[in-house]
Amino acid sequence: MKTKPIILSLSLLLLSGTAVADDDCDDPVASWQPRENLREKLEAEGWTVHRIKVDDGCYEVRGLDADGVRAEASFAPASLTMMKWEREDSDDEERDRGNRKNGQDNPKSQAPRNGIVKGRPTVTVE
Repeated sequence: MKTKPIILSLSLLLLSGTAVADDDCDDPVASWQPRENLREKLEAEGWTVHRIKVDDGCYEVRGLDADGVRAEASFAPASLTMMKWEREDSDDEERDRGNRKNGQDNPKSQAPRNGIVKGRPTVTVE
């Protein structure tokens, strides 16, 4: 009777391993399009491309997306279809971007004029 739970556990373990998605691209190198084609495609969509490199068989692009937000995306090198996309912004960056658009500085970054700092200073590490 103890073999039934063991067999059930092993079968679930083996089945769960196949459910894990593979992020790697497996296009044959002979069918890859040049990086410049990807750069032109993204710039036509409004991106500002900073870097294109190969990672895990995919083209990995870093730059600013069409909204002007830092982004990182992976593309299949043969078809140039997007495999993964990640924006790198936070609430603070959105607030700062909105203040810069309105011609205002970030009020948190300004020291009081009387020379007395109230509260704890904040530090941002990027």
